Amino acid sequence: MVTGFASPDVWQSQGRGLQMGVVQPAGQMVHLTGQVAWDAQERIVGTGDIAAQTQRCFANIEALLQQVGGQLADIVSLTTYFTDRDQLPIIQAIRLRMFGQTQGPASTSVMVAGLGHLDFLVELTPVAVIPDTRFRMPG
Repeated sequence: MVTGFASPDVWQSQGRGLQMGVVQPAGQMVHLTGQVAWDAQERIVGTGDIAAQTQRCFANIEALLQQVGGQLADIVSLTTYFTDRDQLPIIQAIRLRMFGQTQGPASTSVMVAGLGHLDFLVELTPVAVIPDTRFRMPG
């Protein structure tokens, strides 16, 4: 579980599902490849639907973290790549639902001209720290 912090002298996260800063807990740092809206057979989930694609990205991330004893709450940093500025509030609402107001990771959002497939609308790249008490080596 991350410990977030902010300052009254800096803009506030206000319902975006992120923290202004995160104190990295002790544990094993895990870097994941950016996750897109592919299922296990590399079929796109939610073509044209930013909410469905964002949820699939989080489902992929959760499945990967579970392989090493982790969970979404272990994410300390999240970079979001998206293709349309109008999509950002939807992505932020889903991120808020996933993490809550006080447990979200430090976050960066970047609007890009495109992603690895024409139908991808969002890609999420997390860094997690899994407590030693839960961490298990993959395989």
